[in-house]
Amino acid sequence: MIDQAALAGAPVAILYQALPPPVIGGLRKDAKPGGYSDSGADIGFALAGVGVPVVTPVRNPDPARNLDWVFPDTPQGIAEATGSGAAVLWANTVLFEGHPLELVLGERFVVGHRPDAVQRADDKFLTNLRLREAGLPVARSMLAAHEARDGIAAVAEIDAALLARAGLALPLVIKPVRGRGSQGVTVVRSLAALHAAARDLLAAATFGDIVMIEEFLPGEELTVAVLPAGLPGPDGRLAQEAWCPPPVRRFDHHDDVAPYNGLVAVTRNSVALTAHEAAEPAVAAVMAACAAAAAVVEARTIIRIDCRAGADGRYRLFDLNMKPNLTGAGRPGREDQDSLCTIAAQAAGWTYADLLGAMLAGAWRERDGLVERLGVTGGC
Repeated sequence: MIDQAALAGAPVAILYQALPPPVIGGLRKDAKPGGYSDSGADIGFALAGVGVPVVTPVRNPDPARNLDWVFPDTPQGIAEATGSGAAVLWANTVLFEGHPLELVLGERFVVGHRPDAVQRADDKFLTNLRLREAGLPVARSMLAAHEARDGIAAVAEIDAALLARAGLALPLVIKPVRGRGSQGVTVVRSLAALHAAARDLLAAATFGDIVMIEEFLPGEELTVAVLPAGLPGPDGRLAQEAWCPPPVRRFDHHDDVAPYNGLVAVTRNSVALTAHEAAEPAVAAVMAACAAAAAVVEARTIIRIDCRAGADGRYRLFDLNMKPNLTGAGRPGREDQDSLCTIAAQAAGWTYADLLGAMLAGAWRERDGLVERLGVTGGC
C-alpha cells in the first residue's frame, strides 16, 4: 500500500531541462522549448494541492508562472533544491550518462529512471532492436547518413532493392534517431521524396548526422502508458509486474503523422479506449508487449510507447519514450493540457494527482546495489 506518512515527510523538488542536450555518437535529442517547465509546474501545483510538501525556488509560487515551481537540472539547481530541504528530486527532464543527478542518486529519492538507462533507450533504432531481440513486435527500420559506414546506408544510394534487403518498401517514415515527439518526422511515398526528406533532416543537423528510415504502418495509432513493477496501482496495491492503463487512440493526423503536442493539444486528437476496446485481442496483445518492453529498458517510472497497426491488423511498437510529457489540467488557463499519460491514467480510474502520487510512492534510492522505494509499504 502507499505509505502516506512517508510521502508527507519527504519534500519534493521538480527539476526541468536547463542543460543543453549532449551530442551522443553524433546524435542529438533536441531540447523542448521551456525544458518541460510547464509540466513541472503542473506536477508541483497538483502535488501541493493534495498536501504533498513541494519545495520551490520562490516562497509563494504563482500558479501562472512555470519557473516559480521548478529548479534547473544543473549542478547549481540540484544543489539549491537539496539545500532547500528536498528529499525527493522529480527528474522531469531528459537524463543521460554524466547528468548531474548522478551525484545524488544514493542520497536523495528520485522520480525518474537511471540516467544510463535513459541514454540507451533514447536511441530509437537500438531500442527497437533490443525490443525485437526480446521477441516483441516492432516496426522494421534502417539507418542512413550522407556517407555509408558500418550498418548505415548512404542516402544517395538508397533504392528499392536496398530497401527490400532491409525488409522495407514505400511508403516509409523518415525520422530522427534521438527525436522527441513528432518533430522531424515525415512520411514519404517515393524514392525522390525519401532522398529529399533525409537530406533536409541531415542538413538541418538539429538531430545529428544519422536518420532513421522506418516501416510505415497504415492502421490505427495507439499510445500505451506503462507503469513498471514497484509502483502502486489504482487499487493502492503494489504492482508485482508492469501494467498498462487503457491505451489512447490518436486521430486527426497531419500527413499520416500525429501533430506535435506543442502545436495541437493532445486532448483535441486523442481519446482513451473503453474497457471493451482494450480487451480486443490485438489491443491486449500490444499492451502485453508494451508491459514487457518496460523491463527491457529498465524503466523505474512511467514510460509511453507509441504503436500502430499494420495492414494485417497487428500492432507494432515504433517509438518508446522514457520521458513522456506529463502535463495535467489544474493550473489557470491549462484546462486542455492533459497529456497522453494523464488521459490513460484517468481511464484507469485515477485523477492526475493520483497518478503523480503513485509515481511519487515509487521514487527510488539506490545504495550498494539495493533499490529502496519511498512510499511503498511491505506485504502488498
